[in-house]
Amino acid sequence: MKSFYLEEEKFDLKIIEYLKDVTHVLVSTPPKIEDVIIKNFYDILSSNKKLIWFGYLSSTSVYGNHDGEWVTENSNTNPTSDAGMNRLHAEKKFLQTNLPVRIFRLSGIYSKERNVLNRLKHQEIRVVQMKNQIFSRIHVEDIAQTLWNSFQKSKVKDIFNVSDDMPCSYKEVVEYASKLLGIEKPKEVSFKDLPEGSMKNFYLDSKKVSNQKAKLMGLQLKYPTYKEGLDSIFNQFN
Repeated sequence: MKSFYLEEEKFDLKIIEYLKDVTHVLVSTPPKIEDVIIKNFYDILSSNKKLIWFGYLSSTSVYGNHDGEWVTENSNTNPTSDAGMNRLHAEKKFLQTNLPVRIFRLSGIYSKERNVLNRLKHQEIRVVQMKNQIFSRIHVEDIAQTLWNSFQKSKVKDIFNVSDDMPCSYKEVVEYASKLLGIEKPKEVSFKDLPEGSMKNFYLDSKKVSNQKAKLMGLQLKYPTYKEGLDSIFNQFN
C-alpha cells in the first residue's frame, strides 16, 4: 500500500505512475475531490487492465430521514443535509464511469481513538431530548472487514451499507458508556436549543440501516453492537 499527497488540484505526480498498474483503489475523501480524481486520473485508471476494484467510502446520510424505519441499499435516497447531497453526487459521478466501482455507505464511525468514552471523559457530549431518534454505527475494524470481503465477493457497481446489528438512539449509547466509566450521564438538552449547523442537521435524520447485503457477502462482524465495541475500547483503556 502506498500513499501520496493530494489536495484538490495539488498532488504528487508519482500518483499517475503508480495508477498505471494498480489493482485496487480505495477513495476515502471528502466530497468534491471526486471531480479532481476523475479529471486528473480517470484516463489512466480506465486504461489500466489490471484494475479490478475501485471503492468509494460514502455515507448513510445519502438516505436522509426515514422516520426510524429500516433502509436498505434499494431505499430512496433523499438527503436532507449538504453533506448527504454531496456524498450522493459523488456516488453518481463514480457510478457513471466505466471503472470497477463499489460504493460503501458508512454509518457513524467509531474507533479506539474516536469514541463516546473519550468524549465523555473530555465533557464533549450532548444528549439531545428527542423521541424516536435512531442511528446506526460501525466500528472501524468492521469497515476494514467489509472492504476486505468485497475484494473477492462483490461485483462492479455494488452498493453496501456498512453498519452493525443494533441501531438505537445516541442516548442509549451514552448511558452505556457512562456506566462503563462509572460516571453520571450528561444532562439532556432540548433539540430546539441546539445552534443551527451540522449537529442540529444530524438529529433531523432517523433511520435503521440494514447490513444484510454485506452479511450475504460473508461479513461476520467483530463488534455486532456498540456494547461489544465499547467494551473492547474500555478494556484497552484499562
